[in-house]
Amino acid sequence: MTKSEFGTLILSHQSFLKQLALKLTKDAEASNDLTQETYYKAIRNSDKFQQGTNIKGWLYTIMKNTFINAYRKSKNQNTFVDETENKYFINIGQTEKVAQTDAIVDREYMMEQINSIEKAYVETFMMYYNGYKYEEISEILSIPLGTVKSRIFLARKKMQDKLKDYR
Repeated sequence: MTKSEFGTLILSHQSFLKQLALKLTKDAEASNDLTQETYYKAIRNSDKFQQGTNIKGWLYTIMKNTFINAYRKSKNQNTFVDETENKYFINIGQTEKVAQTDAIVDREYMMEQINSIEKAYVETFMMYYNGYKYEEISEILSIPLGTVKSRIFLARKKMQDKLKDYR
């Protein structure tokens, strides 16, 4: 199936997608953006579509996942800053992560142990810890998704082994 034939096929479900987008977003402009993003992802991944598959269901899944991912991303970005002299944070989702340890644990020793692990493992783990998704880490570091998952797992394992006395 050529890209133009595939484009014609997905355009035949335009009214369904627009209604679904409007139902999800409850905003006309946002629904148009969501519909456009769905078309873009569908065309970009047209090689993954197999003829005989329910195209409507396939498009529905793309749209739903796109909406959920955008919602999660925007939820984490809803922080308002008061521009007065004191600069208070209003409606902040989370407090900033600060490295705090128990008083009985020597923080310097812990950091030495963590930094003694291979840099590739620690770098990948810290990106994951700071909120990046596996796919984002894979893109940024230009490594396969499986390698990202493996490095994060191995970093955790190595940290547990090095810090087992402090558990």
